[in-house]
Amino acid sequence: MARNKIIVIDGQGGGLGKNIIEQLRKERPDAEITAVGTNAAATAAMLRAGANVGATGENAVIFNCRSADLILGPLGICLSGAMHGEISAAMAAAVSESPALKLLVPVSKCNAKIIGAADKTMAQYVAELAEEIKNII
Repeated sequence: MARNKIIVIDGQGGGLGKNIIEQLRKERPDAEITAVGTNAAATAAMLRAGANVGATGENAVIFNCRSADLILGPLGICLSGAMHGEISAAMAAAVSESPALKLLVPVSKCNAKIIGAADKTMAQYVAELAEEIKNII
């Protein structure tokens, strides 16, 4: 099944989202990527990395999750209060309830640990995410 609408959600400085988009661009230069930041800095970083379009804030997360085929980002986007409070309950619900396939990177800064997940660097997780994306789209 083709996954056409890809959204990358990130907060703080957008570093993880930026890395995801850069890797995705290497694998799928034609992909339509929407960058959704919880703040303007995150959105700007993801746009500089090559996203086609960007949007910022709670409503942008809620709106884009409704029609996404694939959601990429840190685990915290599903947890209310994560990213030092940048993820609201409405944002977490929108991501969690979206019918989209979610590929989430387990970032330890959100006070959640996925049992069984290996302790890897961010670069290793992004490479693994890119490999998974190649198998999906």
